[in-house]
Amino acid sequence: MEEYLRSMIKGCIRGEVHDNEPLSRHTSLKVGGPADLFVIPTDLADLKALMATLGANGIPWMVIGGGYNLLVRDGGYRGAVISLKGFARLEQLDADLIVADAGVTTGTLALFAAERGLDGIEFLIGIPGTLGGALTMNAGAHGAALLDRVESLEILRGGEVAVTERGKLNYGYRFLSLADDEIIVSATFRLALGNIIEIEERIGAYLDHRHKSHRVGYPNAGSFFRNPDGMQAWRLIADAGLSGCRVGGAQVSEVHANFLVNRGGAKAADFIELGRIIKEKVMESCGITLEEEVRIVGE
Repeated sequence: MEEYLRSMIKGCIRGEVHDNEPLSRHTSLKVGGPADLFVIPTDLADLKALMATLGANGIPWMVIGGGYNLLVRDGGYRGAVISLKGFARLEQLDADLIVADAGVTTGTLALFAAERGLDGIEFLIGIPGTLGGALTMNAGAHGAALLDRVESLEILRGGEVAVTERGKLNYGYRFLSLADDEIIVSATFRLALGNIIEIEERIGAYLDHRHKSHRVGYPNAGSFFRNPDGMQAWRLIADAGLSGCRVGGAQVSEVHANFLVNRGGAKAADFIELGRIIKEKVMESCGITLEEEVRIVGE
């Protein structure tokens, strides 16, 4: 990116702007080359100013949450990577109504609701990352999906913030359709009033389940592949004899076969090649085509 563009972006906001920031510092897999700019807007006004400047100058951008469910290639990202970690509002607006900004962590949101006896999003306690990232992929667990619990989303588009009701969203299993210029700013949840003790018991059970089945011991991005209809990707991978399979520093976890882990010194290219091998071997084994759940970006 040309220096005058870097200077222009740095001058347009009050938040942080970092040059040539290694994205391995901001992704759970601990791989990924540098972003030309890594930007942390202070608030909504900052974000609007940033997006106006990026748009006027034709600069590519992407939003990053907690860095889970994301694989950045070794060449990095040419443009601006935007972190909304400063967007941390979390409020109870009514007896059964919560609003949370995109930068709130999923675990914090789950506990906030539980402490108030609000039922329905405790499954988030086992999903790492931020709310914005979880919404963009319609994260879910234990038969529940996040967008089914949303009343509305506050979305920045074309420089203006608009509220979109859930019924007008196009979403499904592990996806939410957003236009290229749309950024989720916050979400409102209308939840059922429940029993605090029962909610806390479910949270404890979910944490125990995660500890037993997902504690893989190395950096990972969560589930690497989507579950095919009526099937479990981890079982297909294990049945193909791929548990422990390794390319460079990337390995199929021996604890959970749909978790690809960084055993140390892995490159993004290692994960991409390991993913290719898995898809090939699963197809040979059972005729099923696996699709990545992780988002692969960069060059």
